[in-house]
Amino acid sequence: MKDLSLHIMDIIQNSVRAEASNVELEIREDLEKDIYSILIKDDGCGMSDEVLSKVLDPFFTTRTTRKVGLGLSLLKQSAEQTGGKLEIHSKEGVGTELQVLFSHKNIDRPVIGDIAGVIVLLVSANPNMDFVYKHHTMKGEYIFDTKEVKEILEDVSVTDPNIMQYLKELINENLNTII
Repeated sequence: MKDLSLHIMDIIQNSVRAEASNVELEIREDLEKDIYSILIKDDGCGMSDEVLSKVLDPFFTTRTTRKVGLGLSLLKQSAEQTGGKLEIHSKEGVGTELQVLFSHKNIDRPVIGDIAGVIVLLVSANPNMDFVYKHHTMKGEYIFDTKEVKEILEDVSVTDPNIMQYLKELINENLNTII
């Protein structure tokens, strides 16, 4: 995958398949500590200890449509190339939490990519789910919460193309103030 936003979309698609109602994405950038972290939490069905022990194996997947699951193993490899790591915690019936740490300054750290486009795509493709996206940098913090968005929109759907375009612009404008 070319950038982190695509990895994030792949992981959150796992949350969708796990029938999560709520997904939280948190990105922290700390240049002083040389940390770039991604935390994704969901309240989906979670994983058994057996599945959790195999989930980083590229030749293991719970999907029936293909025989490999490269997403997590590729993300882990990307993190490790920068001196970072990937950790997953999950409990059946509770949900899953994934944290990825990168060296912020390392040349091998993938760029974030079109995170606003990915967030809007996930929100519009899953209008019954709630998403919270938090992004922290040395300059500040931005929080996008679909519960707030849906409350403001009232009867207008997040799947409306005009709303989708507006949300993407809103996220990008806010990110530009802190990145």
